Amino acid sequence: MKNRAPASTHKKVVVVLLDKKALRRYLGPTRLGQADPIDVLTPDGEHEQIPLAKVRAIYFVREFSDDFEPERKAFLSRPKLDGLWVRLRFTDSETLEGVVPNDLLSLLDNGLQITPPDLNSTTDRIFVPRSALSEVTVLGVVGIARRKPGAAAAAANQPRLFTE
Repeated sequence: MKNRAPASTHKKVVVVLLDKKALRRYLGPTRLGQADPIDVLTPDGEHEQIPLAKVRAIYFVREFSDDFEPERKAFLSRPKLDGLWVRLRFTDSETLEGVVPNDLLSLLDNGLQITPPDLNSTTDRIFVPRSALSEVTVLGVVGIARRKPGAAAAAANQPRLFTE
């Protein structure tokens, strides 16, 4: 049996502050949206706390580079990902579209985690705190509705009107 090294729990992020200053940091995403301030690590390994009220967005990136913002801010057509297709309007009137999970409990946190429209960019997902948003608009529900397991069995037991 091989002993595998544990995976790092800290992800590469670019924290963009309200003044649009970009900070390259490492973040443990497990408590994101539940804890204020967020606790990040600098590239030198020092802890730093950033209040959510000063954060515009947190970009989860594959690699630290200058092109962390998605090139496209909106979908060209209806997205293929399952979830709610939303348009976020920031307090500075900029907009960004994305897909959030179709789970109302996750929407009750202190912000939204979206999948951006440009799936080929270095950004996998974006966390936007509520304080940075002025409006969230649902543009559509994408994917299939989840049926309860007993629905198929109940349909099979239903009598037929016409027999063949």
